[in-house]
Amino acid sequence: MGIINRTPDSFYAPARYLDLDAAAARAAAMIDEGAEIIDIGGVRAGQEGEWVTEAAEIDRVRPFLKLARERFPGLLISLDTWRAEVASACAGLFDVINDTWAGADPDLVQVAAEQRSGYVVSHTGGLPPRTDPRGVDYGPDDGVVDDVLRVLAAGAERAVAAGVAPDAVLVDATLDFGKTTQHSLRLVATTDRLVALGYPVLMAISRKDFVGETLDLDVDERLEGTLAATAIAAWQGATVFRAHDVRATRRVLDMVASIRGDRPPAKSDRGR
Repeated sequence: MGIINRTPDSFYAPARYLDLDAAAARAAAMIDEGAEIIDIGGVRAGQEGEWVTEAAEIDRVRPFLKLARERFPGLLISLDTWRAEVASACAGLFDVINDTWAGADPDLVQVAAEQRSGYVVSHTGGLPPRTDPRGVDYGPDDGVVDDVLRVLAAGAERAVAAGVAPDAVLVDATLDFGKTTQHSLRLVATTDRLVALGYPVLMAISRKDFVGETLDLDVDERLEGTLAATAIAAWQGATVFRAHDVRATRRVLDMVASIRGDRPPAKSDRGR
């Protein structure tokens, strides 16, 4: 899942694409690099930066959704929003709603059902949209893992009850959101427990703060840490990875799949 942020202030500057032509060129490049889904958002996730109204968000995402649908007809398009009004205004232009704020707008899942789209269930520790975590505590031991599993299972059940097809529901532990670095590390380490919920697992690891804090690196230097965590999660069965660096991520995932026995090598001439 490649990333197009239609924002001026997303945390990773190279993923900002307010210009439509630049966004289209980057989408084409990501497809060539191995992306099968493009996730398109119009609002920075964190609390820094200006507040973006629903109307402004629509103005940012809808023109590119329309362009992407026309220019890349076989591409799966994900709309990254927590607002039902935004999704409704973009009806017919997306295949998945990536609800990264855990149902903060309870009507959003209904839009997914009406549009017969996929729906990503997330976990944010109960925080409202665009809130950075402070004083987070899920209790001892694997408390954060237990809470994530509980919330994701309940969210998936609500999505199905609302009319989203069971095979169109994805679950996302939503690393960094409502979590400390230790929490996010533990969730990557226990990806297999997320997989056991029975839904495809989306992991949004790319260049996040938990990678930066673990290695004491700025966002521009977090690729290797991102790829290490990606390999660990993929080995345990996660299947969708939201990524800024598509080519590198695709190669890691292909290598992990081959080691797991899920993908044959591109060639196997050595020793013959």
